[in-house]
This record gives sequence, structure tokens and C-alpha cells, in this order.
Amino acid sequence: MKKIFFLIILLLSGLVIFSQELDCRIQVNYSKLQGTQYEKTFQTMQQALYEFVNNTKWTNNVFARDERIECNIQIIIDEQISADEYKGSIQITSSRPVFGTSYLSPILNFRDNDFSFKYNEFEQLEFNPNTFTSNLTSVLAYYCYIIIGLDYDSFSPNGGTSYFQRAEKIVQNAQGAQEAGWKAYENLKNRYWITENLLSDQYSQLRDFYYTYHRLGMDKLADKPSEGRAAIEQAIEGLRNVHRRKPGSILMTMILTVKGDEIVNVFSEGFSDEKSRVVNNLKEIDAANSSKYDKIMKESN
Repeated sequence: MKKIFFLIILLLSGLVIFSQELDCRIQVNYSKLQGTQYEKTFQTMQQALYEFVNNTKWTNNVFARDERIECNIQIIIDEQISADEYKGSIQITSSRPVFGTSYLSPILNFRDNDFSFKYNEFEQLEFNPNTFTSNLTSVLAYYCYIIIGLDYDSFSPNGGTSYFQRAEKIVQNAQGAQEAGWKAYENLKNRYWITENLLSDQYSQLRDFYYTYHRLGMDKLADKPSEGRAAIEQAIEGLRNVHRRKPGSILMTMILTVKGDEIVNVFSEGFSDEKSRVVNNLKEIDAANSSKYDKIMKESN
């Protein structure tokens, strides 16, 4: 009786205790396929994927509704290979709130071009963490764990390790799959190498980046901007150290892709000396985008 009373109090107080971890918007883009026969199939698929991602319990933790991780998954279908098989790409983005502001800082913005899957309308979407059953659900589950792991890394040092290990388990289960994106020898920018980099000691400073940049940096900008920028500069120096020691990491590419513009905005408010240091480091790490970082120097204090 006491448990029932307690539950009622929680619900009446507006505390949602059954919310899942992700607040994910799903879009299936099939505009490249000719014919109206696809419309109903992919609308059904989009709803099924939305329910799969948002209703699956990915962790053992309790999330209030306003604590869920905001993310987007877009599936772009390029061609139909057979009656129930499709090929295309998948774009994944996620963000986290910055303390004391209404701003959402981007955490992940990655496009995976090695994506093919089978789907029949109204089929049950199944995922088993211990075996490979479907490329569609395995890829989605993989990126759900990556989203959660990166979010946890941004709030505590190496907080996402257990979720990256779960993603790695999906990679291991998929080694016998005929679909691309899971194997080390296919290319250096696929799902295998994302988890390899995330869990490798060689790239530990890239993992450190997420906590130092967000929790010690972005979360301090509203109240202590100089302290926040100093932490972000420290995080960028960590990137430089990894680049000098072992360049070409897919994780480095992912960080620079999602953070480049934000870093420019943050340091446009900085002091001349810190601007110069940050620009020099960024140009060394990401020479191809040097012109982007030149914008930091346009305004000097």
C-alpha cells in the first residue's frame, strides 16, 4: 500500500520515472526511390524505428523526461537492392545542455555511408545484445550506445565506457555479417574503428576531451567565462598531443566535425593571446579547415 501511495505522489508531482534515455527524432528519407508504393512502407518503418529507439531501455539508470538525451537519426535510402533490401546511409546527431543556459552543445554529428538493411512492412524489430539478428536494429542499437556513452563521458571522466563496450560487443557479433561497416579491414572510418578508438589507451586524451571540454569548459562559460575557455583550451591541447603522436583517428575527425564551429564562437570572445594559441593548435590538428579558424582572430580584445 505504501509503494502504491508513493508512486501516486511521484506521478502527481510531475516526476516521470519510466522515461527512457533517449529523446530521438527519426526520419526515413526515401525521396531517391521512384514510385508512391514506398510511402506507406517507410512511414510504417519510421514509426517502428521511433518506438524501437525511444522505448528500449538502454541503461539501468532512471531518467526524468527532461533529462533524456536529445538526438536525431536520419536514414537516407539511395537504392532498393531487392524486394526487401535497401542501401543508403545513416546520419546521427546528438547534443547536451550547457549548465545555466538554454544552449544545447553538439556532441555527435556523424554520417555512416556503409548502411544496408532488410525490412518488411510490419515486421517485428528485434535486437539481441548477444547475437547478430538484423543489420537494421544492430546499427541503430550501436549508435544508441555511442550517443549515450559520449553523453556520459561529457559529465564524468570516462563515464561512457560500459556503453562503448556494449557497442563493441555488437561489432564483435557482426563479424560474420555480410553487410559492410563492421570489419577492421574494410576502411578506417567505420563502426569497428569508432569503438576501437573510444576504448583504446592510445586515444585516451580524446576521451578526456569530452569531459574537460563540456563539464569543465562549456558548463563554466556562463558564470566564469575565462575559466571555461581555459579548460576548453586545455582540451584542445589534448587533441594536439594525440595528433602529434598518432594522427588519422576517426574519433579526432568526429570531434573536429562536431566542435569546429562551436570553438570558433567560444573563442571569438577570448583574449588575443589565448586566441593565438588555440588557432595555432587547431590549424596544426585540422589544416584542411584553417580558414575556419582564422575567424577567431577577426575580433580581438
